[in-house]
Order: sequence, then structure tokens, then C-alpha cells
Amino acid sequence: MGNPPAYASVENAYNTVAESYAELLPDARYEAALDLAVLEEFAQRMSSTTNRSVLDAGCGAGRMAAILERFDLNLSGIDLSAEMIRIARRSFPSQQYQVGNLNDLPYPDRSFDGVLSWYSIIHTPAEGLAAMMQEFRRVLRPGGSLLLGFKVGQGQRAITHAYGHDVSYCVQLHTLDSVRKALLASGFSLDVEVFRAARNIDKEAQGFMIATLPTA
Repeated sequence: MGNPPAYASVENAYNTVAESYAELLPDARYEAALDLAVLEEFAQRMSSTTNRSVLDAGCGAGRMAAILERFDLNLSGIDLSAEMIRIARRSFPSQQYQVGNLNDLPYPDRSFDGVLSWYSIIHTPAEGLAAMMQEFRRVLRPGGSLLLGFKVGQGQRAITHAYGHDVSYCVQLHTLDSVRKALLASGFSLDVEVFRAARNIDKEAQGFMIATLPTA
């Protein structure tokens, strides 16, 4: 299955900005302290699983690997941008990266102990959240965990210039309630929910959720 038409502009934009993005955001150094605390909580959970396998869904240029590698996790990454994946492979050669569609993940059922979706749902409208959560659930093992990071709000914001390039795509904002409902409807239980107000460098508030599947 190819990428839905709505994602074509996102794919084109990230292919265009990939090198500039990777230079400006090589790792997680610009994340707020609270954001990093949530990431590390998730990584610690994953480090105690049997296989320590994590899918970075919407991995971009792989910058989250800089954190996850510290916990000795087995990381796979997927992104719709071929240019982003090329950079991720170059920057983190010990990890596994491939181009793909988050709505139709190219992995067997129950492949991972955890899925990290760090701002990858910002290109999915509210009505598409449940289907994406169900696809994340499909590739998770029983008892597996999902970490979501997203921009909090309603509607969408048009992007015409990013990382020094002219582009054309939209960022989708989500309410905490809409994300929570999508998770619960897909069979997850919610363990952690965090709201962070916007910093000076943020245009929106941020939301983070860690959710877990039943063990059987």
C-alpha cells in the first residue's frame, strides 16, 4: 500500500529539508527537561523487556537513537522520507532503518516491545488517529508500550517555510482528549499523561502519553 495522498506533501517537504533538519536537530538537545524525562521513562521500561526491541515510528533522521542507544535497546526506525532514512543510516549505522508508511507498517504482528511515536502523529488528522493506534498495537507484543509525543491544540497549521527551505504541508494539532480516546478505543491502557506549556521556541503546547497493552 502506498502513502495516502494527504501525506505526499509531507514526504516532499521532509525530503527537501532533510540535510538542514539533521544539521539543526542532530539529537535531543533541544527537548525540554520534561520531554527528556518522559523519553527516559519509556526507555527504562524498554530496557527491562526480554527483547529490548523498539520501533521508532516516524524516525526522521534518527535523532532519538542518541537517547535510546544509551539504554542498549534494539532499535528499528521507519519514516516516509527516503532522504531522512538515508541520513539516519549514515548517522546511526548500527540501527535498522527503512522507508515506509506508518499506516501500513512492514513488520509482522507482535514484532516489538515498544513503539516510539515522537511527533509523528502531527501529520495525521484526528479522524485517522484510531487507525494508526491500531496499527501500532498490531506490531506490539502483549504488554508492550507506546510513547506518543504531539502538539496540543485544535485544527492544523500551514507550514510554508522550514529549516531554510520553502515547503508546503500542514501540522495537525490534537487535543489530549482525542488522543486519549484513540488509545483507549484501540485497547491500550494509559499509564502516563503529561501536558507541557509552550516554551519561547514552541508555537504550541506539547502532550506526551505512555500507554500499555494487556499482557494477554
